[in-house]
Amino acid sequence: MMIEIFEDIVCPWCRIGKKNLEDALANFTAEPVEVHFRAYQLDPSTPIEGSPFREVMLQKFRADEERLNGMLQQVTEAGKASGLHFDFSQVKKMPNTLKAHQLIAIAAEEYKKPLVNGLFKAYFEDGKDIGHIDVLLDIAEQLGMDREQTAALLNAKEGLEQVEDDLEFARQAGVTGVPFFVINRKYALTGAQPSAAFLQALEQISTEQTNN
Repeated sequence: MMIEIFEDIVCPWCRIGKKNLEDALANFTAEPVEVHFRAYQLDPSTPIEGSPFREVMLQKFRADEERLNGMLQQVTEAGKASGLHFDFSQVKKMPNTLKAHQLIAIAAEEYKKPLVNGLFKAYFEDGKDIGHIDVLLDIAEQLGMDREQTAALLNAKEGLEQVEDDLEFARQAGVTGVPFFVINRKYALTGAQPSAAFLQALEQISTEQTNN
């Protein structure tokens, strides 16, 4: 079975949905599963240098401070229920995530999952500016990726074509929100489903495929 996860690193529900899927996969024994990360940008118009996080959120949701705080608290509680920590008091910037997606694209397979996890943690727990190339290189280097080689690949725009292909695929498929999960290029699940719902869906799809 192949699962493609369309996600954006600044999307907290993507982090929660990915964790819930992983929890489901820990209990899914019907067949081996390959997971691939696909790029999606919630707001590709975000400036390269990023924008102030709270200003963007207040404008996006047409909210006041009290309502925004309530929304962020809801995400924090949902994260806690999935075993994830969010600290929105640390998040000062809404970055452009194109470079982060490019980094994921060029990473060797064994680095991809820890890299995605590291990017999510750096942003949502430590408030790091994951749109800044030095921050991305720090995260990559901590995982064991060669810093100079990675910088050279990013500067040479390696992986950018794959990112653009992912973004175009999402547009063609009518994906308007993430997380969005494509299973065996045939089935789709959307949103941060509970792990039990993921597991039920995976088992049902596996049975259907076996019987066809």
